[in-house]
Amino acid sequence: MSHYYMMPDQLCFRKRLPLPGIYLLLILLTSCQKTEQQAETANRQAPTTIVSSDSGYQLLHYGKPYFIKGAGGISHLEELAACGGNSIRVWDDIDAGRILDEAHTLGITVMLGLWVEREMEGFDYDDRAAVERQYNRIRKTILRYRNHPALLMWCVGNEWAQDADNFKVFDEVNRLARLVHELDPGHPTSTAISPDSKRAIWLVSQRCTEVDILAVNSYGLTARLDEFFRGGGWTKPYLISEYGAPAYWEVPTAPWGAPDEPTSQQKVDFVRQFYRQYIASKPLNCLGAYLFYWGSKQEETSTWFSIFDEQRRQTPLVGLMQELWRGTKPTNRAPVIQQLLIDGEAVAHRSFAVSDTVHWAAIRVTEPERDSLRYEWVMKRRARSGSDYVGIPRPAIQGLITRSDKAIIQFRLPQNPGAYRLFVNVFDTHEHVATANFSFLVTAPQSRQ
Repeated sequence: MSHYYMMPDQLCFRKRLPLPGIYLLLILLTSCQKTEQQAETANRQAPTTIVSSDSGYQLLHYGKPYFIKGAGGISHLEELAACGGNSIRVWDDIDAGRILDEAHTLGITVMLGLWVEREMEGFDYDDRAAVERQYNRIRKTILRYRNHPALLMWCVGNEWAQDADNFKVFDEVNRLARLVHELDPGHPTSTAISPDSKRAIWLVSQRCTEVDILAVNSYGLTARLDEFFRGGGWTKPYLISEYGAPAYWEVPTAPWGAPDEPTSQQKVDFVRQFYRQYIASKPLNCLGAYLFYWGSKQEETSTWFSIFDEQRRQTPLVGLMQELWRGTKPTNRAPVIQQLLIDGEAVAHRSFAVSDTVHWAAIRVTEPERDSLRYEWVMKRRARSGSDYVGIPRPAIQGLITRSDKAIIQFRLPQNPGAYRLFVNVFDTHEHVATANFSFLVTAPQSRQ
């Protein structure tokens, strides 16, 4: 026998169920309701989630849209927050506890790196014992920091695919990303690569399916990301994990191989245009970006990527990022370098034969607030390899510069043939520094015939 009942907006039909069936239906409905409530609670409590819509992917942090305005580094977090930055990227768990705690105090998040050993540095992914040691090390790191309130996401490795011939590294990165999902479902996984080809992206897309977000150290390749993503089959979200000044592998070089470093003002002009075009425009599926390097770092030179100097003084990029992130100009701005002249000419590099000739250099600079300026000229042999290339800056060469604290100086050449750089730092009275340098080669005198 059937029974009809009227709802406010429709006529519904149901079959009369025996009493045990009603009890069973109630149990099932209650169970479904609890499951839905648990799922909603889990989603609500997950610190970081990714959602998709017709307009692409979006990152949520505690349920609110979160576009990354970040930088890579391990220090100067207070300055990052003051500029309007909201996230810091670190490459490994060295000092992670201190960084996470400080970030949480300042209200910013951390993209925490899980360091994956690289084949180009001698790691063998056929060595199962070594691979398992790495796996267990990373497992401990995940367990230690997975509940920290400043954690935004995990980054499984950095540029590990570069020069990798053994495809097992791709499978291992995927296994590590799966480990993150198992131990910490509340934070997504990413992995950082140099997107130097469609092939690199395709391999990650095919073999690293547990990776939620592709992080790209893209620099000058950023203009080709759409092409590489299409060719590589990457359809999930991405973020720019490194961008900044034109990199030393992307700029013109002297005949002896030394790259021409832009002045600090040229770096500002470049980053401003780059940010507006590729980040602030919020391209489809882009979750944000991390500027490189929020601190002081020797890499080709001690000034190339450094956004602060070793005495914590700010380069003009700090003020620029406040403009881009917060939308306000700093009350006091860094000096603006207009031109570096060598013997009256604006040249990026030059070759000299060994001689006792006196040369002169001049820096043309303007000061937005008309603060008094101080100058520092330093000559160094060019960093070529090892720790002096990435790590420890070369020492200054003494005795070749006359009155190194002036805007115009005289200098003599080193007597040992080789590649050198002449650096100038310009300081104002508000802990700012502007930088420029000149690359030169000293050659042995030609023997007489």
